[in-house]
Amino acid sequence: MITSTRRLSPDKSEVRIAFSLDDTPDVKDVEDLSHTFPDLEQRLQPVLPCMSLKESVQVYKEHCRMAREFHQVKHEIAVLEDCKRKLLAERVEDEKVAMEIVRLEEEFRRLTEENRALVMVHRERTQQLDRLCRTDRTRQDSL
Repeated sequence: MITSTRRLSPDKSEVRIAFSLDDTPDVKDVEDLSHTFPDLEQRLQPVLPCMSLKESVQVYKEHCRMAREFHQVKHEIAVLEDCKRKLLAERVEDEKVAMEIVRLEEEFRRLTEENRALVMVHRERTQQLDRLCRTDRTRQDSL
């Protein structure tokens, strides 16, 4: 097994590279070593395992599984936030519709009252006209 440790710059963490020239059966257990998880920060990306150490391969697999779960949860959060945005937009629209309904109901009530008043005035004027017509006929008959 060959191991190399190097610090790329003073502010970066150490990078350790380990590999073995032995063909171990553990390599077959590791899914695809080129896993990259774009949702994760660089410092949280799974580090390639040391193939000669079973524990390292297991830790790598577990880390990849957690990264996939993280991606799935992040996707679900995005879907739920989108749904929330849509529901809030619907709520705003519903509030506008409710305000319009209240305005129309108030206008309907006002117009209904105005209609009643006009119908009453019309009835009174019709009765007055009838009385005036009768009065006028009685005058003409008496002449």
